[in-house]
Amino acid sequence: MATFSDSRQKLVQALCREGIIRTCAVRDAMLAVPREEFIPERLRSSAYSDSPLPSLAGQTISAPHMVAIMCEALELKPGMIILEVGAGTGYHAAVCSEIVAPDGAAPPGHVYAVECVPSLVEFARANLSRCGYAERVTVIEGDGTMGFPQAAPYDRILVTAAAPAVPPPLKMQLKEGGILVMPVGGLYSIQNLLRLRRSGESFAGEALGGCVFVPLRGHYGWNE
Repeated sequence: MATFSDSRQKLVQALCREGIIRTCAVRDAMLAVPREEFIPERLRSSAYSDSPLPSLAGQTISAPHMVAIMCEALELKPGMIILEVGAGTGYHAAVCSEIVAPDGAAPPGHVYAVECVPSLVEFARANLSRCGYAERVTVIEGDGTMGFPQAAPYDRILVTAAAPAVPPPLKMQLKEGGILVMPVGGLYSIQNLLRLRRSGESFAGEALGGCVFVPLRGHYGWNE
């Protein structure tokens, strides 16, 4: 009988063969994080299907291939300070933290993950703590479209829900030379995964392909 570890390895190997995972850093991070610990218990048997899964309060955990795509697009390095908008279950933050805050990194990086759904805040914190990520990931309850200025500026920003446009506060909290990755587009439709690079007060955008994410809620998101 296949174990979770076996299933995780097979999925990561498949993503590598498909060219979705391109770097050792992303491969090793996804091998290290137990996705089964970040989803509702009733769905654990589906932990390594390459598809989004329901979590709490009508939200979802992204498909593993999308987590890999976003991590590769962010070009993560040890020591970076990351802002994640939409902590969800904590899984994506854990994967990022494996890259930016590996054991022995000096200085260690950190992931600040903002989530607006109270039940998910508690779920993510519990999952991250149980799996040993509490020192590398901080989950904040709040409006992610406003960012988290207390820890800004950030080397990288990722947004795991779709907005009609990139929220201005997130642009302003991105470091010079930093990268932001997020889906932009309409409600429950095909959106564009966008990568922005900051140069002074300019932002160069690049479309990375179509995607479908839940709506980003907040001042600069969808409120209907």
